[in-house]
Amino acid sequence: MSRPVRPVVALPPWLAHALRAQRGPVPWSAVTRGALAAGPLLLGAVLAGRTSLGVVAAIAAMLAGINDRPGSRRGSVRRLGVPALVGAVGLFGGTYAGDHLGAVPLTLVLTGLGLLAGGISAVGPVASAAGTQLLVAAAIGAGMPLPESGWARAAAYVAGAVWLLALRLALPTPGSLVGDFRFDGERDAVADVYDAVAELLDAVGTDRATARRAALTAALDHAQDALTGPRLRRYASSSSERRLHAQYAAALPLAEAATALAWAGETVAARASEGPRRLAAAVRDNTPTGPLPAPSRSAPALRALDDALLHAAEAFDRGKENRDLHTRRRTVKDLVRAVFGVGGREYGLRVALCFGASAGIAQALHHAQWYGQHAHWYWLPATAVFLVKPDLGPLVSRVLCRAAGTVLGALLFAGFAAVLPRPEGLIALVALSGALIPVATRHFAAQTAVVTVLVLALVMVGGEPQASVSRIGETLLACAIVLVVGHLPMPGQRGGGVRARLGAAGRAAYAYLAHVMRESDALDGGTGRGDRARRWTLRREAYRALAEARSAIALAAAELPALARHTKGADEVVATLERLVDATTACAVHLDDSGRLTARHTAQLTELLDELAEERDRAGLRIPDAPELRLAG
Repeated sequence: MSRPVRPVVALPPWLAHALRAQRGPVPWSAVTRGALAAGPLLLGAVLAGRTSLGVVAAIAAMLAGINDRPGSRRGSVRRLGVPALVGAVGLFGGTYAGDHLGAVPLTLVLTGLGLLAGGISAVGPVASAAGTQLLVAAAIGAGMPLPESGWARAAAYVAGAVWLLALRLALPTPGSLVGDFRFDGERDAVADVYDAVAELLDAVGTDRATARRAALTAALDHAQDALTGPRLRRYASSSSERRLHAQYAAALPLAEAATALAWAGETVAARASEGPRRLAAAVRDNTPTGPLPAPSRSAPALRALDDALLHAAEAFDRGKENRDLHTRRRTVKDLVRAVFGVGGREYGLRVALCFGASAGIAQALHHAQWYGQHAHWYWLPATAVFLVKPDLGPLVSRVLCRAAGTVLGALLFAGFAAVLPRPEGLIALVALSGALIPVATRHFAAQTAVVTVLVLALVMVGGEPQASVSRIGETLLACAIVLVVGHLPMPGQRGGGVRARLGAAGRAAYAYLAHVMRESDALDGGTGRGDRARRWTLRREAYRALAEARSAIALAAAELPALARHTKGADEVVATLERLVDATTACAVHLDDSGRLTARHTAQLTELLDELAEERDRAGLRIPDAPELRLAG
């Protein structure tokens, strides 16, 4: 007798997101850096008799450790260094504001700073991390009682972050001793692009093709970021770096051809993916490409794939530098649009309200001696800063994870504080927590628990008594503040972050389409070959903007229904935009092969543009109108 099938209970999106954690291998190199960062800095400061400066340096190293994600060494300079410098400015300003302003003026200053930091955070991930450190450091500077001046605190803060950055630049990662270890992050990123191309080719003609194309976009974004970090010289200065640049550039026509094959939907031979996989191995092991599979040239996209493979083999052998990495073009106008656009305004207003309200309430409780004899009112606004950040997850998910992580971390620290010797035991606890941060960042609750233990240990080493109970109370209060502010009605339309990302994606997709159509007109008129470099830049920008929009929509969909309803229908719009960009890529490949578009291509583009207009109007989303194009086959 068969057992009855139990119905599967689907969790609501806001709860499912709170329970979801990232997976992957343990980043041992980052764990090592974390163990060598905050703990040794604090130990050196204690031995030198400058404990308070050591606490500041350890806090900076902890915050830099949270931003220490996989990537290239050059990319880590911007990812870790820019937020640290901005945080030092916030610490300096917060120190002098706390020393010279009363409670009300200080609250107003911090509220204005929250408005600025929130708007800047809409620019991108690095700007968001910089805005977070600006506010956290300003709260610490204003509320942490330390004997040193603002300049000394800021210098210690920079020193703590620079120490972790120096570890990131100097220590090799596992498996990085092949060739020039300085470029191990870049090498892995470029190899991942070729692997992603191979996986997309394997998925052509199946229902996995869309997901594999998205994975290829993510791999290209990661490689682009890894190769375009800050440099002292304008161009690559070593043969290893020039070779990596050439290998990345050679992957772009492969990605274009694979996307065109996926759009056609006709299954390709299994050997089509062998070439990209061999190229991936050559990049990863820093070896020659070796023999590539025999060509198959029965269709325009297959001919483009084979031509791209031959071009890649030549580029691998020559290693000639490609100076154009087809990076995203961010003009001053783009930055101003991000900061003062609908997304930046909404985010800035919410950050200002949360940060200002929590700072005001914290000071009121502090002056009412709710904290007892020790002053640490900065914990409440600092907690609110992390809670209000949408890039850490949906609002309710952040609140649940923060509350659970803080309670767990505070209880764990209370147990450790009861048995560990002081200060050596607490310093060891700081080092252990620093080592756990790279693993704990996979889930916000785990990260919160580890950071809570680390911070409580730091303040106790700095001379304050055990504060686990008050830490739990302040976190729950910050959760309540952010929940209330997060659901308050705001001027204009809600879902500003999603609307801003969709608008950027629409502009990028239309710019790419318009360029390909201009190429079609030029080729049809016999005026020459299209500008491939310009086309690849626009295609990269379009796919990157679409990926950012997709991420913002996924986070918005996991909010409570009261918030999620404001972006209903956005997923359909971005899916159609993705199909439009895929179809445009297929058109570009066909134009390179034959010089003109077929009726199928133009009909598909026309249908997608009409469908996009209907979905945009139905969802009430303001994205740009498609340009006037001549879609003639």
